[in-house]
Amino acid sequence: MSDKPVNYKPILNVKETEHAIVAIKDFFQLELSTELNLTRVTAPLFVPAGTGINDDLNGVEKPVSFNVKGMGGQKMEIVQSLAKWKRLKVTELGMKPGFGIYTDMNAIRPDEELDAVHSLYVDQWDWCMAIDEKDRTIFYLFDIVKKIYRTLKRTEFFLYDRYSVLEPVLPEEIKLIYSDDLLREFPGMTPKERENAAAKKYGAIFIAGIGGKLPDGSIHDGRAPDYDDWISDAGDGHVGLNGDIIVWNETLGRAFELSSMGIRVSPESLRRQLKERGCEERAELPFQKKLLNGELAFTLGGGIGQSRLCMFLLRKAHICEVQVSEWPESELAACAKAGIPVL
Repeated sequence: MSDKPVNYKPILNVKETEHAIVAIKDFFQLELSTELNLTRVTAPLFVPAGTGINDDLNGVEKPVSFNVKGMGGQKMEIVQSLAKWKRLKVTELGMKPGFGIYTDMNAIRPDEELDAVHSLYVDQWDWCMAIDEKDRTIFYLFDIVKKIYRTLKRTEFFLYDRYSVLEPVLPEEIKLIYSDDLLREFPGMTPKERENAAAKKYGAIFIAGIGGKLPDGSIHDGRAPDYDDWISDAGDGHVGLNGDIIVWNETLGRAFELSSMGIRVSPESLRRQLKERGCEERAELPFQKKLLNGELAFTLGGGIGQSRLCMFLLRKAHICEVQVSEWPESELAACAKAGIPVL
């Protein structure tokens, strides 16, 4: 892999890193739950196949699956995220608008490209809150983004207060940028190049509208059609109601995604997006049927990478420094050559 920094030396040793990881996770989840009115719930590691509950991510990644002997061979799938399961849970619990849930999500993504920021093992805080239908707007979404960003800032200071070598780097404010405006601001670039340019310029950005068609007919990045709302019906000329929180990572010299989130699809936007992606047959799956029948609460939710956050705050060069996973021999050799310790 080529994106390892030159002359890298970890700021904290392995033992200090393990202690800091615990401190970050304990502090951040309490701050997040307080800021967003979230109650912690227990999450599944696997869900029944064929129900439409598992996250399809970009629509092409295949989940790990297995058959259960004690249930007549029923097929189960390891979750790839809990995007849709959370909406069922918020509805089941009868959460009022402005209140929601969060959980520790552990997943396996076997089709992931293994590099400095991606691994087979995914750990994140998955969260979801009930909202009023009238709050399905970019303004409400960005208000929530700013609350999450304040939590990131507080966590950064909390860590600095304990490890003075880890000086805060996040800017005071996070910049909202629509993906179509990003295309106009940085023409002639690929989506990842645009992310790099914007993150370096602003320090912290929220790119809104990921998955919908841009003015040139392309999309900024793929999104499944049945959880985030990425086709806007606001009539403002912009693409939809989701996005990514991205910061500038000086250690890696690149844009660094910490969170993906969005207002979840309404029955109307689900129909539009299933048609846009050419997968209208999904409307017959149990989860999608419930949604189309108006049986699910209006929600807003997302995921915040635990290992990603630890990587960023601890100035780590590779995700293998903050989580235990499996790596190709070539990656292990490259890490050893670069002085990167592997947990």
